[in-house]
Amino acid sequence: MIIVIVFSDLPYYFYLRTNIVFLMKTILLPTDFSKNSINAINYAVKLFEHITCHFYILNVQKASSFISDDMMSVSSSATIYNTLIDAAKKSITNIISQIENHSANSNHTFYSIVDYDNFVDAINQTSSNHNVDLIVMGTKGASGLDKVIFGSNTVRVMQRCDVPVLAIPEGCKFKKLDTIAFTSSFRTSYFLRNLKPLKDLVTAYKSKLKILHVIEDYNYEEKLNENIGFFEENFTDVIFDRIVTEEKNIYNSIHDYVIENNIKMIAMLSKKHPFLIRLFSKHSVETFAFKIDIPFLVMHNS
Repeated sequence: MIIVIVFSDLPYYFYLRTNIVFLMKTILLPTDFSKNSINAINYAVKLFEHITCHFYILNVQKASSFISDDMMSVSSSATIYNTLIDAAKKSITNIISQIENHSANSNHTFYSIVDYDNFVDAINQTSSNHNVDLIVMGTKGASGLDKVIFGSNTVRVMQRCDVPVLAIPEGCKFKKLDTIAFTSSFRTSYFLRNLKPLKDLVTAYKSKLKILHVIEDYNYEEKLNENIGFFEENFTDVIFDRIVTEEKNIYNSIHDYVIENNIKMIAMLSKKHPFLIRLFSKHSVETFAFKIDIPFLVMHNS
């Protein structure tokens, strides 16, 4: 059943399923047409299979991507810009056609956007123009000597965009979110408005939520107790775990926890989490090469 409620002439849609109410989601799906980005799009479509969504598939072009061989084939009446944009639009149309042919879903509507801009600026502008709730992007895992956790674009979006980001690792396929972990040092207060993407997913999938307190010192016991109360009040089926670790072992400790507890997604609140800061440190990444091979949700402290 779809209910339309109008506030200030703006429609809001609610999807009712098993007595759960969701505000219609607007999801941004950046793509460079790589295998990783296509995989992330397919993951998002499956993740929100039962939720009414507007999906905006965005490709960002830049002049350097236009090589000399292509320029030779451009007619005198065409411009490099139009040629790039038209080609990108056709590629997005093909992606949408494949999705609709493979898994037609009346809950989902797709839109194509091609921008000729700085990547992060294009993400921010699109997110603002369309009131985006979540950005879903593909990532690259660490392998061999290539100690890269995420592609540089994904890192920049996580750091410089206010919209929550769900990073989908290379080759990751959708699995029911029966267990989600939220990692925290509990050094700050939490507010439900900042954790809405986590709340929505936990509610939609009736997930068990594991709150993982990463302990590097014991100077925040009062704040810890306060936040335990917050999660008990706002989430059901919550389990609190602790990891006592040294900084040099934090990546391996969390990775081991994910494996041992069969975690399907890991979530964090950025800007307040020292692990996230170190995670994006080149030195730390090269030293520890921590590989996250499950979806990674980064929310922001508004």
